[in-house]
Amino acid sequence: MMELSVLEFLTLLGSLGFFIFGMKVMSEGIQKVSGSRMRQVLSNMTGTRLAGVGSGFLSTALVQSSSAITVMIVSFVNAGLLNLRQAIGVIMGANIGTTMTVWMIVILGFSPFAIYDYTLPILAFGLPLLFLNNKNLNNWGEVVIGFALVFMSLGLLNSTMALLNPDLLVSLERLADMGVLSVILFLFLGSILTIVLQSSSAALVLTLVLCVNGLPFELGAATILGENIGTTVTANLAALVGNISAKRAARAHFIFNAAGVIWMVLFFAGFLKGVDFLTQSWGLGSVFDTDDPQAVIYGLAIFHTSFNLVTVLILVGLVPLIERVVIKLVPSRGDDTVFSLEYISTGLMGTPELSLLEAYKETSRFSSLTAKMNTMTLELLEESDSKKRKKLIEKIRKYEEITDRVEVEISNYLSKLSEGTISIRTSAKVRSLLSIANDLERIGDLYYQMSKRLERKNDNKIYFLPEQRENIKKMLLLLDEAFRLMTNNLSTESDKVQLEAAQLAEAEINSLRDELRKKHLKNLEKGVYSVKSGLYYSDMFEFCEKVGDNIMSISEAYAGKV
Repeated sequence: MMELSVLEFLTLLGSLGFFIFGMKVMSEGIQKVSGSRMRQVLSNMTGTRLAGVGSGFLSTALVQSSSAITVMIVSFVNAGLLNLRQAIGVIMGANIGTTMTVWMIVILGFSPFAIYDYTLPILAFGLPLLFLNNKNLNNWGEVVIGFALVFMSLGLLNSTMALLNPDLLVSLERLADMGVLSVILFLFLGSILTIVLQSSSAALVLTLVLCVNGLPFELGAATILGENIGTTVTANLAALVGNISAKRAARAHFIFNAAGVIWMVLFFAGFLKGVDFLTQSWGLGSVFDTDDPQAVIYGLAIFHTSFNLVTVLILVGLVPLIERVVIKLVPSRGDDTVFSLEYISTGLMGTPELSLLEAYKETSRFSSLTAKMNTMTLELLEESDSKKRKKLIEKIRKYEEITDRVEVEISNYLSKLSEGTISIRTSAKVRSLLSIANDLERIGDLYYQMSKRLERKNDNKIYFLPEQRENIKKMLLLLDEAFRLMTNNLSTESDKVQLEAAQLAEAEINSLRDELRKKHLKNLEKGVYSVKSGLYYSDMFEFCEKVGDNIMSISEAYAGKV
């Protein structure tokens, strides 16, 4: 009977927690040291599928965290720096890159050279770096300390496992004689293990330690397959509160890993024989000999790498198909009246810089929404059918409600971003985005007020003369051009904003407003139209001028003039 005492269980859990913490510290330190360069690699090395695979491999191998790279990939998709097809290629490469973690642990943690004996001196070297007045050296200190903690915890985990009740492994070994059912059972156990630990690296290390202490190689390999599925389940659970890009990237990751596991289960026995052939050819011994742990753990590392590598070679040509399937599984929301954030969410945030890129992308989409309100107002001005007018007014009202809600959501997202440690430059960009979101919400309010003025005018049976209607139309058409310049500015880099063109557009709007105001006062004196008609008319061109001011303010804020 398999028994595990409470103390043994807590000791095992503590060792795993220690390992996860060490991996987290080391990974975050590496990201801080090479974050900007890593982002440059990811954004520049994705021209072809193979280049995407290569960039995903390099990034994950360096950062030692496929989860961190997956978040970064999603952030790039959200920010428009990668399309979904490129992201799938990078995810494939990340699956190969994550196998480097196993090799690092196998070579440094289980080889005759026991790095565990040197972890305290390594820790002593890294600790002073945290207290130096140099941010780069502080980050390197985190890398060194994280590295020491990883292998310190590995030594603890190995010694803890050796002290456990031997019935534990005996009970597990009994499950090895059921053929394909054994593979499926341990595949399932590997998935559950990864979901519970929320770390594929910790699950892999636990599998290696179990195999070192006598778990058969084939069961360890099946557990690794399950861990590949488990890590995608974790990503999909995280994406439940994410946005459309997060969901699509998570689905693509699951499809890729699930397809790999399916083909491997079909050829499992033959593939293991191939791995055994390699270990024996290299003088490591047979992976099926449980008395030779070196052969088993090196065999698991070979299995993990070759399985992911072959899966990429099989599926890299099917990236367009995976993309189409993922888009069908997670369709985009097409109805603007149920507008919701696509590029940002409160559930998934990358680095401050990437989060800012996502916020800029969402703000650009927000600006396109307000530009549509100008078109609707123009249609409302010219529409004579009462039913169609009513529908347009209702649509403008819904858009105004959307602008209120989106401003709040973007502001909350930026506030959450500001809670962390951000640079002065990032802080300035956050302020500019908050200003832009506020101006866009004001524009929504102004168009709603215009629609209500036009509604009351019609209800009170007050009419514009053709000249009045034509002049308001001219203002709205000038605003249309101003919106075009604004949305172009928001979709480019902040240092390439066409401020002069935006200023000319605003000057033209102001000039027309001044001209209309003078003519309006003269027409009122001459009695060309009624005072009531004149009041609605003057409200319309004054509102238009205010919209122009807000549009100009948005371009200035984006250029950093706030």
